[in-house]
Amino acid sequence: MDLGLITIVFALFCVAALYASVGHGGASGYLAILSLTTYGTMESAWLKQHAWCLNLVVAAIAFWHFHRAGHHVPKLTVPFIVASVPFAMLGGYLLVDGAIYDLLLSVCLVAAAWRLFTVRIDDVGIDGVPTWKIATPVGGTIGLASGIVGVGGGIFLSPILLLKQWATPKGAAATAALFVWVNSLAGLSGAALSNQLAIDLEVLLPFAGAVLVGGFIGSRYGAEIAPQHMIRQLLVVVLVFAAAKRLFEIL
Repeated sequence: MDLGLITIVFALFCVAALYASVGHGGASGYLAILSLTTYGTMESAWLKQHAWCLNLVVAAIAFWHFHRAGHHVPKLTVPFIVASVPFAMLGGYLLVDGAIYDLLLSVCLVAAAWRLFTVRIDDVGIDGVPTWKIATPVGGTIGLASGIVGVGGGIFLSPILLLKQWATPKGAAATAALFVWVNSLAGLSGAALSNQLAIDLEVLLPFAGAVLVGGFIGSRYGAEIAPQHMIRQLLVVVLVFAAAKRLFEIL
């Protein structure tokens, strides 16, 4: 491998480790890295699809670790997933770009990061699992946004779960991991239905190897070693990183 590819692979490894520690797939981070390389000239559909593929690897490992550690609550996860899948497919089917959208998304991510940083959620406790009537609109909205942007939706869902006191930080990570995996697969399915699917295995395989290792290390640390408050702090870092990525694209 040449130096450029080694640098990209290492950066993807680091992003996967960070995102997996909070149950995310890392798509927003992968898109940020690829946008800074020669791959940034590729069409948005190509970038989204490869980010989703990497999501499938990392989110699967993250869910396995958080589930094995006993943090997954199925009755919390199911309503969000059921509502998100069709809308994630629709978002993957569509081709939408726009600086205004990037700006609004960045503002939302920064606001969520600030709230998580300033509110002592860990000391408040959990109010309980939301009803289907409340969870499904949230899941559907996040699914559509995820499909359009090319992410799995963890950066949207996790802050909501914590700020609404529907889950502990590690419980939110477990739900987010499965949510990300399902949405990424739905987005790829939507792309396939619209004949936009263009996966380059020669490019994808070394990237997948990097995120596989990074995702394993990060998710094991998050699920089994890091305290609950550390997961919340790591999530703040992830949200700020994702917001910076969107703002960078605008500028």
